[in-house]
Amino acid sequence: MSSGCPGNDFRKLKVRVVNCPECKADVEIFSDELRVRCQKCGSQVYIDRLPSCIEWCASAKNCLGDPRWQSIQIEPTERETDGHT
Repeated sequence: MSSGCPGNDFRKLKVRVVNCPECKADVEIFSDELRVRCQKCGSQVYIDRLPSCIEWCASAKNCLGDPRWQSIQIEPTERETDGHT
């Protein structure tokens, strides 16, 4: 049994596609990355917030325990309107 985080495995990363702010090309960014370079124009593409394993890791609920995991789950609309736009 591993003593590390069960989600800390590159095989479990998730990818999302965002648009380059300069050329609008599709850019893939993985769940453990903060920025990537656009392959089309070379611009740096940043994600809008730091990645949290709670959002993308399938083991997060087990690591935190159900009560704590439930207490930190908020709807995307609540995140967008909490004053951090």
